[in-house]
Amino acid sequence: MSALTYLERPADGAPEGLLVLHHGRGADEHDLLPFGDVLDPDHRLHVVTPRGPLTLPGWPGSHWYYVPRVGYPDHDTFHAAYAKLAAFHDGLWERTGIAPSQTVFGGFSMGSVMSYALGLSGERPAPAGILAFSGFVPTVDGWQPDVASRAEAGTRAFVAHGRNDQVMDVTFARHARTLLEAGGIELEYHESDAAHHIDPAHFPAATRWVTTTLALDKAAR
Repeated sequence: MSALTYLERPADGAPEGLLVLHHGRGADEHDLLPFGDVLDPDHRLHVVTPRGPLTLPGWPGSHWYYVPRVGYPDHDTFHAAYAKLAAFHDGLWERTGIAPSQTVFGGFSMGSVMSYALGLSGERPAPAGILAFSGFVPTVDGWQPDVASRAEAGTRAFVAHGRNDQVMDVTFARHARTLLEAGGIELEYHESDAAHHIDPAHFPAATRWVTTTLALDKAAR
């Protein structure tokens, strides 16, 4: 396992999948752990919430990378976080025995960016799904999304964003929708009038999507 700090909520019984939730800017591993109970109310999944590796002077909490411009992560801090998170995911799969094909990467804001980065990378194992709230597919030197390979592997995506988001404009979500659909990824897309937060109105759809993506209800497949 990598050196990232994390929390986890085990399944009740043998886990049927793995849900890794990546927090947003200035938060930590505690932030999205309760969201695991929303997405997996029956506790059938092993839920893990890692902490971003970076602290920034003058900014509270933890971060995945430095933000010189929204949509364009800083090269060095992004790639450092990418490497640490890749090692963390590899360690999780080895420790839990749960395969990437039974794993969903989820996140909010900056955490969605990291979910896209690891989930859409052709050099990494393909997860079952990417759950992205109020984020964007990053533009950064040295990283490119390999959407076609993810689609071929069966990776699915759920994207939700608020039209009144003043931190990450909804056009980022619309760009992600275009990119993912053009590459053949099965996508469920939602917008609402929310600002920069996870809109509770999207909870039921997201929960159903996780259930279907990880085949928790075999009749849903």
